[in-house]
Amino acid sequence: MLVVGLVAAGLLAGYWILLFLAQRALLFPAPAVAGAPARPVDAEQVWLAAAAGPTEAWFLPARTPSVGPRPLLVFTHGNGELIDYWPEAFDEPRRWGAAVLLVEYPGYGRSPGQASEATITAAVLAAYDWARARPDVDPGRIVAYGRSVGGGPACQLAARRPVSALILESAFTSVRAFARGFGAPAFLVRDPFDNLAVVREYRGPLLLLHGSRDDIIPPGHSQALAAAAPQAELHLLPCGHNDCPRQWPLVRAFLERHGLLPAAGP
Repeated sequence: MLVVGLVAAGLLAGYWILLFLAQRALLFPAPAVAGAPARPVDAEQVWLAAAAGPTEAWFLPARTPSVGPRPLLVFTHGNGELIDYWPEAFDEPRRWGAAVLLVEYPGYGRSPGQASEATITAAVLAAYDWARARPDVDPGRIVAYGRSVGGGPACQLAARRPVSALILESAFTSVRAFARGFGAPAFLVRDPFDNLAVVREYRGPLLLLHGSRDDIIPPGHSQALAAAAPQAELHLLPCGHNDCPRQWPLVRAFLERHGLLPAAGP
């Protein structure tokens, strides 16, 4: 029995070591940039001076004429995505008169470095600071919008900068919740992205969108986030994790209710 116990302990320790070493490759599997859609001609390529090195972002201006600065959506994508995939998806809010900033992660696309909670957070903070200084961006109408793993940096932005609203799509409570599912203790997690802790302290408008059939990040994560924030608005949608269409009508209604967009005309 002693030998069996020692073997089991050794196997468990080896498994934990493997998880510790491989977790960033699992959490941040950057796709190849070859074959990705080309940058649109009206997208402004920006190189952000972040602490971990230069990080790329694309600024998509609003597409409707207006006087004065515009609201801005700062978007952070999922872990197996690139900013290259997203410009077309944001055509709708640009037609409302909102600008969009797509922030790349270190180690993704053309951005050097390695993705981690610290480096991605530094990149999104640099993106916010850069955008807030633009004369065509209204600093009182900057919205953090994160999808999937991107909910982590969106929450970190909301915790560290004055955003006007927070939108989380298919987000998790924390990476530690996944670690438990893989039999790993919380102390092994290098990049916890504790969204639940942020949401508990966040007092601004919060919109949660989640597929009811999501088997990658189960909807219980967004339900727990909603339970932690009395002001949260939660919508469970008839889809999974990667097949949910963008919920622009819900997003627009949310932004209008909180004075971040003018009401739509008749």
